[in-house]
Amino acid sequence: MDSIPMAAFAVRFRRKKHQLAVVPAVLAVLALLSVDLCPGVAAATRAGNVTNYALNGYYNPYGITRGPDGNIWFTEYNTPSAIGKITPSGMITSYPISNPPGFGPVEITSGPGGDLWFTVTGSGGYVGRITTAGTVTPVVSADSAGGIAVGRGENVWYTTASGSSGSIGRISPSGTHTTFTGTGIYLPHQITAGPDGNIWFTNYGNNTIGRITPSGVVMDFRGPGISGPEGITVGPDGALWFTNSSNNTIGRITTKGRVSNYTGAGISQPTGITAGPDGALWFTNCGNGSIGRITRSGRTVSNYTGPGVSCPAGITPGPDGTLWFANHGSASIGRITTKVTPNLAASPPAGKLRVQTSQIS
Repeated sequence: MDSIPMAAFAVRFRRKKHQLAVVPAVLAVLALLSVDLCPGVAAATRAGNVTNYALNGYYNPYGITRGPDGNIWFTEYNTPSAIGKITPSGMITSYPISNPPGFGPVEITSGPGGDLWFTVTGSGGYVGRITTAGTVTPVVSADSAGGIAVGRGENVWYTTASGSSGSIGRISPSGTHTTFTGTGIYLPHQITAGPDGNIWFTNYGNNTIGRITPSGVVMDFRGPGISGPEGITVGPDGALWFTNSSNNTIGRITTKGRVSNYTGAGISQPTGITAGPDGALWFTNCGNGSIGRITRSGRTVSNYTGPGVSCPAGITPGPDGTLWFANHGSASIGRITTKVTPNLAASPPAGKLRVQTSQIS
């Protein structure tokens, strides 16, 4: 399958019928017992502080997270699909999973009980979990599942982009499954636990940022420059930071609803975003194959690239001051340190940011 940014997933399933229920026993039967495929140290290429690790046999990695075992875990979207693991030294293992034909896993996060949880998109998609030993278990069916995060009380929250508006799902530690639909939910993409105890998500369908309380009360926020929002994360300043893939900007929203929007050289179809160990926000640029960095003061944006960086999607902090990212446009996983020198010959120069701010009541 061709490389597809997360934005296309929402559009693709906009007209599909929404259907969300506990996974039937037949899906559990279809789940594969995980088998290590060709574990070994990946071939690595380096340029400055950017290192790229080639995958073998699997393509289009998308979501990525640091696991409870200290390794980096990621989704491998292209058929045959898998959940992958790479150690800090570059040892890669892939665990095959069951998935609908033509679709695959998109997002992954560390969850309760020392397991990792992931989403599989498409009609017939689901939310599943995988142990650090590689045992895969489908948990609930979720057509066009997308973002996934863990909130307070070890509840697992996820988004779906099926039907006309999509939904927000919640799985309790006891296995109780609840689905939220209605006003304020418009084809949501990514999702994260906010510092205020609520869950925040990006509404790709109507260019807003959504918030849902633990009890299921939903509100969406509008503001200048929100356009095709995708990734979202909590910044070191206690605000939510997000990527606007449709207008090449980075957004910020406080828990009170104050929205700011930043533009700068080198921001090109930004997708994933995370808080870095250096106190800045780091994001992936699918449009120009680079990694971006924005200071939390909103004054400067920098842009970095390296060998094999191609339509990077997810990004996550790793050990020892590194960040790891999934190159959706190639079969590779990248790593970048937080002390880097911009490769100005291969990427746009750093630039001052322009900012628009609006108070949302």
